[in-house]
Amino acid sequence: MSVFKDHKISLKDVLEFIPEALLTHLSASTKVDHYSKVLHGKKMFYLLLFCIFDNEKLSQRTLEDTFNSSGFKALFGLGEEEKVRRSSISERLSRIDSNYFKEIYEQMYERFSSLYDKSEIEKYNLIRVDSTIVADTCCKLKEGIDQKSGKKLVKFSFSFDGILPSAVEIFTGQKYSAEDNALAAAVLSQVKKEEHHDNIYVIDRGLQSTRTMKDFEEKNLKFIIRSKENRKFEETESFLETENPLKWDDWEVIKDSKVKLYTGKPIQNKRGNTHHREEKVQTDFRLVVIKNEKTCKEFWFITNEFELSAKEISDYYRKRWDIEVFFRFMKQELNLSHLVSLNKNGIQVMIYMTMIASMLLLIYKKANNVGYKTAKRRITMELRDMITAILIIFAGGDPAKVFKT
Repeated sequence: MSVFKDHKISLKDVLEFIPEALLTHLSASTKVDHYSKVLHGKKMFYLLLFCIFDNEKLSQRTLEDTFNSSGFKALFGLGEEEKVRRSSISERLSRIDSNYFKEIYEQMYERFSSLYDKSEIEKYNLIRVDSTIVADTCCKLKEGIDQKSGKKLVKFSFSFDGILPSAVEIFTGQKYSAEDNALAAAVLSQVKKEEHHDNIYVIDRGLQSTRTMKDFEEKNLKFIIRSKENRKFEETESFLETENPLKWDDWEVIKDSKVKLYTGKPIQNKRGNTHHREEKVQTDFRLVVIKNEKTCKEFWFITNEFELSAKEISDYYRKRWDIEVFFRFMKQELNLSHLVSLNKNGIQVMIYMTMIASMLLLIYKKANNVGYKTAKRRITMELRDMITAILIIFAGGDPAKVFKT
């Protein structure tokens, strides 16, 4: 079989992280297997996981062909007589209990995240939060955010802890076309799951609402948000030392102040029309502005964290780029940019399975110190070798004569 000398763990080791007892328990305790003769929850789980790893472009037809193949059946111990059609897979995705897959994902994340030391992240847990969208190219999406072009899209708002995806929210409602709404909902949803969290949420310019920032502060939720330049504020205290300005590399802190921000308060006039009146919010925030001496470009950050230095705030925000790399990996390597199901339930199933696959791949990548593409390629090679070895054994042969171990 494929042996990579520099590897610490193999695909077989990674697959053993999947809690088999949990799959069995959830199959019994949820409705995932109701009204299903062939595509039980556990079989759907392994079918989707296998296809995400083994295919560059995933489709319902691919799922059909894979399930009916001898290799897949041999790998997961299915009977040769078991067959499914694409229409059955489509219907199953639309009706299967998506909470089954969500629970598996959350249990696996909790298990994986306990394997690495918190010092590997930061002295705080930095949670990068951002959204990506996937459009329906054939205009058949049953429920989605409407676009002017007539197409619909689904918005996925991810939370990423720097090593693993810690949460995802799936939005199809029109109000979530605005990032202010989607990102706030994604953050607050994660906070509910982590009652005693010590996270700092790092967010790009998609979230600018002063009211949302005030809500975060009232919930004792720490954040660092890149602000739009030149937003209106009132400075109440400066933390800068004019005689000893803070500089590092090509950067200089040109403002570090306690401020109060302004927001637009909706007012309805006698005619029923709504306009916004500018209003100052009494909550204290911190504004940090840094400038690149070579390009003269400024970066504005709004935060409610007053203990960190201006450089730490800047450095923590720079780590937000990790989630952009994660998005590219998910879209290029794990088919995130393609909707296998056009039904919301099916979309939920696929996103949780994609998250599970990404966790397995990221653990494989991290343990073996390889890149995203190398990890995906080698996992696929190991997967196919595992199938070949099983088929050789079924045929009465010795895999050792074929594979050098």
